[in-house]
Amino acid sequence: MSAKKPSRHEITVIPGDGIGPEVMNAVRSVLQAAEVAIDWDEQLAGAEVFKKGVGSGVLPETIASIRRTKCALKGPLETPVGFGEKSANVTLRKFFETYGNIRPVRELPGIRTPYSGRGIDFIVVRENVEDLYAGIEYLQTPGVAQALKLVTRKGSEKICRLAFEIARAEGRKKVTCATKANILKFTEGLFKRVFEEVSKDYPEIVAEHQIVDNCAHQMVMRPEQFDVLVMTNMNGDILSDLASALIGGLGFAPSANLGDGASIFEAVHGSAPQIAGKDMANPTALLHSSVLMLRHLGEMKAADSVENALLVTLEEGKILTPDMAGGGREPSGTKAFAKEVIKNLGSAPKAYPKREYKKVIMPKVSHDAVMVVAKETRPMGVDIFVATAIDPAVLGPSVEQMIADLPVRLTQISNRGAKVYPNDLGVEADPVDCARLRFKVAHHGDTLSDKDIAQILLRVGAQAPWVHVEKLYKYDGVAGFTKDQGED
Repeated sequence: MSAKKPSRHEITVIPGDGIGPEVMNAVRSVLQAAEVAIDWDEQLAGAEVFKKGVGSGVLPETIASIRRTKCALKGPLETPVGFGEKSANVTLRKFFETYGNIRPVRELPGIRTPYSGRGIDFIVVRENVEDLYAGIEYLQTPGVAQALKLVTRKGSEKICRLAFEIARAEGRKKVTCATKANILKFTEGLFKRVFEEVSKDYPEIVAEHQIVDNCAHQMVMRPEQFDVLVMTNMNGDILSDLASALIGGLGFAPSANLGDGASIFEAVHGSAPQIAGKDMANPTALLHSSVLMLRHLGEMKAADSVENALLVTLEEGKILTPDMAGGGREPSGTKAFAKEVIKNLGSAPKAYPKREYKKVIMPKVSHDAVMVVAKETRPMGVDIFVATAIDPAVLGPSVEQMIADLPVRLTQISNRGAKVYPNDLGVEADPVDCARLRFKVAHHGDTLSDKDIAQILLRVGAQAPWVHVEKLYKYDGVAGFTKDQGED
């Protein structure tokens, strides 16, 4: 009876810019030698696409390929300076809702760092599509910029569940949630609350919370305490790069972008154009990213084989690229490094703790647009941002006179979150040409209609152009907005 042929995987491959094609060729040669059944569909994104006038940096054919294959392996892409519209990396993550960015951080044999011997072995799980990186920004005035930080319950639940599922798949014991919920009580606070709710479904795993700045401190002081870390987008972006420095730098940092539909695997280092074409690039990060890809595809034996061959190559230190060679060791090239990994297929490192891996179960979260429904929603005010250099002590009384016949009152004017009118506390805020006027209903229990808001805008706008409007709601009797410094 003939042996069953392994199923073939069709994978979109994007070689990338700079050193991208070199490290990608190295990785493909190793996977071929490991006899992984892959049909590659090569596509373009990045610098060449930007130069063709495609503002996103991603060709429609590339999008179509990933939609079909559901899986992509990608080299580093350049982010243009002075042309193009968005990062091609961000475009791909957004287009396919790859909401989970996974960054393993594990001490590597033969790679000397100040932390060598500490047994660093944790994973950063970063929310990947919302938060400040939704990229929604405005110039309210030529000198005042605004960014919207969007954190959703759905996005928070998906990434928190994914963090716990990864912990389960790898036999890890603890998940740490790092937030700035002490300051950003609605956005980061929502993330923390959802984490705490989700943790109840994983009673065998310890769940803890750290303030993110303390987490950064702890990561430098005692990184071996961490097992799995989960964070909002920008926090995760910053701390995952910090984490990679503990084990040797971005040249050793693999990455997976996981979604319900498609998943994209990539090294997180740059395109390094200064060494492109010189056979000097280190393919370790992309090779390790391909290991993450193999595990995602269920190719557990192949993933272990490739990972072990890479670890043996680093452990022996006979063939190393220039960034790894030191202490009098002669550097080798990208191609020679890949050949050495291929030679070591079937071997295992001598002194490296083995970890058992299972396929990660992607969490199931409702795709309904509305996940939280309030029993009572009451509009009870409005914040209006205005472009003005008028002194608040002058602007306040003028606005109060303008709206005297409307069912609202001006409760305050604020400067970047600090109450400056009425300035009964003597706040010394350096003036800027953008102020926030807060209006609330005149009587307790009243609601504010859109017609009332329109009237306020018309009247206030006659004195100072309004640039941004936010309604103030109470949901089930709880205010859905923050107070300013100095606000009662």
